[in-house]
Amino acid sequence: MSRNTAQRKAIRRSLREAGRPLSAVEVLELAQRDVPGLGVATVYRTIKSLIEEGDLIAVPLPGSSDRYEHRDAALNHHHHFICNACGRAYDIPGCTMGFEGMAPPGFVVSGRDVVLYGVCDRCGEAGEDS
Repeated sequence: MSRNTAQRKAIRRSLREAGRPLSAVEVLELAQRDVPGLGVATVYRTIKSLIEEGDLIAVPLPGSSDRYEHRDAALNHHHHFICNACGRAYDIPGCTMGFEGMAPPGFVVSGRDVVLYGVCDRCGEAGEDS
């Protein structure tokens, strides 16, 4: 059982309130708003602990470090969007079905993971100003 320190509370709050999967660096930056002296080692230890406790889910993304989202966000199967400009990850609500039909004849699909890439609304708006 882990202690509920100010650092741990700040990390949990950052992950819960973000509304999207976060990298460890993003968790650090957000949690430092509440606990300015928070270090990256504490963030990694806490993330590992929260995963072991079942409160967090690791979101592996191709060509990128894992992101993390609160267990509640992961309850419904969904996919992700990665912004090529800022690197942020976003949840895509729902899931397109029909991937089973794309497999070669005789193959059995046991899962799927779709990652979309592009430019998020924040980065797209910034680009329009140029």
